[in-house]
Formats: sequence, structure tokens, C-alpha cells
Amino acid sequence: MESTTWSCVIGPEGRGATEETGEYLSRNPARLDDVVARVRLAGPGTLLDAAEHARTAQREWARVPAPLRGRVIAGFGRLVEANKESLAGLVTREIGKPYVEALGEVQEIIDTCDFFVGEGRRLYGQTVPSEMPNKQLFTFREPVGVATVITAGNFPVAVPSWYLVPALLCGNAVVWKPAEYAAATARALAELAWRAGVPGGVLNLVYADGTATFEGLERALQAGVVDKVGFTGSSAVGSRIGELCGRYLQSPCLELGGKNPMVVTPDADLDLAVQGALFSGWGTAGQRCTSLGNLIVHNDVHDEFTARLDEALRAAVIGEPTGDVLYGPMLDQKFADNFERILDEIGGHHKVLGSESVGRIGDSAPRATFRGDPSTGLYYHPVLLDGMRSDDTVFLQETFGPIVGITTYDTLEEAIELGNAPGYGLSAAVYTTDPATAFRFREGIGAGMVSANNSTSGAEAHLPFGGNGRSGNGGRLSGMWVIDQFTRWQSLNWDFSGTLQKAQMDVDTVEPELDYRLPAQLRGHA
Repeated sequence: MESTTWSCVIGPEGRGATEETGEYLSRNPARLDDVVARVRLAGPGTLLDAAEHARTAQREWARVPAPLRGRVIAGFGRLVEANKESLAGLVTREIGKPYVEALGEVQEIIDTCDFFVGEGRRLYGQTVPSEMPNKQLFTFREPVGVATVITAGNFPVAVPSWYLVPALLCGNAVVWKPAEYAAATARALAELAWRAGVPGGVLNLVYADGTATFEGLERALQAGVVDKVGFTGSSAVGSRIGELCGRYLQSPCLELGGKNPMVVTPDADLDLAVQGALFSGWGTAGQRCTSLGNLIVHNDVHDEFTARLDEALRAAVIGEPTGDVLYGPMLDQKFADNFERILDEIGGHHKVLGSESVGRIGDSAPRATFRGDPSTGLYYHPVLLDGMRSDDTVFLQETFGPIVGITTYDTLEEAIELGNAPGYGLSAAVYTTDPATAFRFREGIGAGMVSANNSTSGAEAHLPFGGNGRSGNGGRLSGMWVIDQFTRWQSLNWDFSGTLQKAQMDVDTVEPELDYRLPAQLRGHA
């Protein structure tokens, strides 16, 4: 297939970049000679220009009645549904996500649109009783203004929709900076939004690298043309963005990395736990923010569980993502390079399980259950590390690759402590047949999302998504909770008394007779 070259796009009208810094080639990680898209990267001035353009467009968009904005969102969802297979195929081609998972990701957009259609008629405020006569109090939700949204490429269409759909519905304009290695899917999603009726100035797409994005964001914040920042990516970059926004008294919505624990108790259904670990630990090659990070297994079932998981992992099919595989390639060369560095952390105290070799799959390190030609892409062996210690790098840091470690525990309190130790707080799971254990685990674990007898991965459009600690600053995406990210509360104090009534001062009071005591006949003792 031939690739398309795009300039730094600001809208469907094809406005060019204010400045450019170079060209990026987005490659199919399963077939590296397949260039999916060529994009010219913008400099910092383009992000500022896009925000200024969005500022003008947002004023008109906010005047569109919210129910009508909801109809635009409905149209967006229907367009995505009509193009579901094509969009999923592009996701698979550009980032190497297995096609079945890509279909699920596109369905997430449809579900998100379906949910928020109704929110266009439910951006409720409240009437509040006043402490004074002839006076009414009201509250209203108002759009924040211009949102700059910066997203990763491991979920190149689903996660952006979590920001774009509620932000647009609430009357905001958006400047969206997607990951360069998912440039084509970003353009496809933006095209569908524009065709659904989102004006070009209201949704602006900017291609830029990390350095230019950060500098451009700083300029836009300084100029006062960005009112909200949404970021999905690493904890390290998220902390820098949080610090930058704090200088301008803004609270960004940060959806960051995870080191998600799964606790396997003595009474767990081990076969079910193996299924959950396999999917969440190695699905998408471990490149989800919700990927299983640490397996915390009770000593009594450690040997049996580990043997079953090792067997299942060795039997898992890996390879060409258009087929029925557990996972395909790494997303991009930079993630492959990072995974190579993670593999260097394997020490002598680790027992390596899960595959015949470690590292990149190829002629010198083949895998029996590989499907396709490993020489064409960024394919890596799955790794299961037994004997992991709590001071290991692979225990403490997000690895973002197909590697999971196992450690053991004796008491639930110890398991919870191990689960919280890395300092992330995105997702966690416990496998148990005892409801009391599940609830005690939920109470003790610091994750924003907890599963009982399900994997650490998986989200539904109407449930809050987000984490705490190193995984985020408490903001939540999805469901009604994300509305708080893209609206501001405004109160109205309407006094029709004809006089100036001063709160807390001109208020009628009723004084109780505090020295009154019940008479003898109303007392309960002799």
C-alpha cells in the first residue's frame, strides 16, 4: 500500500502549519517496510496558532444548544459504526494491535458516543433555596473553553474519544495532538468527526513531536488560550505537564501509566486466574496502561498457578496481528528499544518462563507457536519472571512490554502492601471465591479501578476510568464523571425583592428557648 503525506493539519480545510520541524514516517510495526503515513511535524508556534483559532471557534460552538451538539455526537457515532471494519483495519496496520482487539477499540468509540448523546439533554444545573425571601439561586454547567488533548498511540482511537466526545458535547473546542506513530488513525478519526458536523476550528488536529508539543503548550498557557489540558501517556511526562499547568493555576486531566497488581488467593479458581493473567499481562504485547504488571500469588498455590500459566503462555499464538493471536508486534521502534532495556534488568535470581527464548523473535531465537514471518516486524518473546523481588526494577517500574513478574505472599495485608508498593494506582485485580477477601482487598488497594475475578484490563464507556498516585491526579474519564473535567460550575444569584439583601447579615432568625427543660411529667425517670 502507498502511504499518504500530510502536512500539519489544523482542520478539514487543510490550514498549514505555522512552522515545521521535519517529517515523521509512521510504519506498520508488523511489516516495517510498509509506511502507513508520512506527516510533516509542526513546531511550537503551530500549537499556539491552533489554540488561538480554537478560541474564536469555541464561542460560536458554545452557543449551539447542547441537545443539538448531542446530535452531532450521535452522527459521529453512526459514522464510526459505518466505518468500523475499515477503522479497525487501520488500527491493526498502523500499530500492530490484533484485529479482534482493534474492533473492540472502535466499538468503545461507538459506546462512548451512545452514552453522551443523552448527556446533551442532561447537562443539569440545580435550583437552590435561598436563605432570604424573594430571591432564587441557580447553578449552571459552562464549557471550560479550549482543551488541548495529548494522547498516546496504544489506543489510538478509543482513548482520544474519551476526551473528544465529552469535551465537544460540553461546548468546548479541542486542539488534539495524537502520537506520531498513530498519525493515520488520528486523521481518520478526525475526518469522521468533521463529517459528522464538528466544525474545523472546533476540532483541530496537530502533528508534533514531544519537545515541540511541550513548548507549544507552554506558549499557549502563557497566552491564556488554553483552559484545560488532557494528557494520556507516561507518568514521567505527565508529572512535567502537571507542573507546567500548575504554574497557570490549571488542573489537567492526567491518565498515566500503571504497575497493575493481580493477587491470586489460596481459594482462587486457578484456571480463571490464568486466563485473566494471560489476557491482561501479554495482550497487546503488554502495551496497555492497564496491563498486568505484578502477579502476587499466595505461597500455597504459587507452584501450581505458575506451572499452569507457564504452560498457557508457551502455547499462546503470537504473530501477524491480522490473525487470531494473543499479541502482535511492539507498537513502534522506540517501544522495542525500551523493552530491550527492560530485558537487561533480568537477574540471576529470576527464573525465566513462558517461551523458549528471551528478546526479539527470529531465526536465531525462534518461537514454536509464532504465526507469520518474524523478520518483517518488531516481535518479541513473552517473558514470565518467577522469583521477582520487591526491589527489582521490573517490580517497581512500568515495563510497557510482554513481561510479567511473580512474587509471593502469606497474608492478605502483605499482598495489599505489595500491590501498593510501586506507587502507581490505576488498576488492580484479585482472584478469590471469598466475598470478604474481595471487599477487604478493595478497601486496602490504592487503585482507582478494582476487579474481582476479572483482569486488570478492560473498561466500559459508562464507568469512570482513571488512577491515583503515579497513575494520575484523580481525574476520571468515561461516564458522567468526565463531565466535571470539561465544564465549570457557575452560580446565579437572582434577587427580585427590590432591596439589597446581604447574605449572612439580613437573614431572619428563630431563636430557641435554650434554658427550657422538660417538666417532671414528661421526663422518663422518677
